Amino acid sequence: MDKTLLKKLMEISDEERAILNGSLEVLKDIYSSEPGFVVNARKLLPPGSLIVVRTHTRFIHFPEHTHNYVEIVYMCSGATTHIVGGGQRVTLKPGEFLFISKGASHEILPAAEGDIAVNFIILPRFFDKALSMMESKNLLGDLIAGSLTGSDPGVSYLHFRTGDVLTVKNLAENLIWSLTNKENYQYSINQNTMGLLFQHLLNNTDKLSQPPADSAGYEHTVVMDVLRYIEDNYTDASLSEYAYGAKLPLYQLSRMINRQTGKSFKEILLNRRLSQAEFLLRATKTPVEEVIPSVGYENTSYFYRVFRKRHGMTPREYRLKNSSI
Repeated sequence: MDKTLLKKLMEISDEERAILNGSLEVLKDIYSSEPGFVVNARKLLPPGSLIVVRTHTRFIHFPEHTHNYVEIVYMCSGATTHIVGGGQRVTLKPGEFLFISKGASHEILPAAEGDIAVNFIILPRFFDKALSMMESKNLLGDLIAGSLTGSDPGVSYLHFRTGDVLTVKNLAENLIWSLTNKENYQYSINQNTMGLLFQHLLNNTDKLSQPPADSAGYEHTVVMDVLRYIEDNYTDASLSEYAYGAKLPLYQLSRMINRQTGKSFKEILLNRRLSQAEFLLRATKTPVEEVIPSVGYENTSYFYRVFRKRHGMTPREYRLKNSSI
């Protein structure tokens, strides 16, 4: 990370100074005015702002709490250890991201002076651009969308081990720099940077960490791998093929997917194929007759039927209404 930026982030805050002078607990009034310990985004955002970056409070155990927003943590230097969902331990290292779903329990073990993590505090409206830049349904989009709609994203956190991914680190640093230095035109710049960051994270789903190997964690791991399998093979993905390769009974795998996502394999695959078709219709001039087989459908009539059910219009009408070219 840029040394000037890191030096600025390492400055001791008033809260940290009080801790170093003997305060034994986090000043909860800074974060929350609600019963229990629910961190409220509006308590931390300046009036009129949709996004702010805040350095994590060091030198003290940050007690168990929840958030009324999706928390995004980025590790600049050192390391921090997080306990998410009541027991899942995640150690965050430089260049890594931790996304924590709205309402998930979260606590952080004491950080030393050189352990610099930043929290992105973001109101839902800021994500409009980033979500529109995603080409298909995915875990990251579901986690963010859950914050907007109140729906269950199916996972309490996503940990991207992207310490060796230069594009992700550059985009994260650009975003932190812009927010810290309050650059001109920063709102539009920051929205686009966040969208690019999400796209690069989705190109690195192999960097997602594995949850603990208990029964719930095992099921979570399997379903995340199924979702990656669909993402990479949506044109010809097959539940029976995956089950055979994973040596799992078909009925057991089907139940796992439904418990973790609330959807069937068929529904997830359909959403992925239709999302790709929508992208091709919006962003390219590929004829509809070529779009259909390119997303995995041989039966044209079936494609038209499911597309009309989803959008209330034909693919050609959708293109005329939504084309970006």
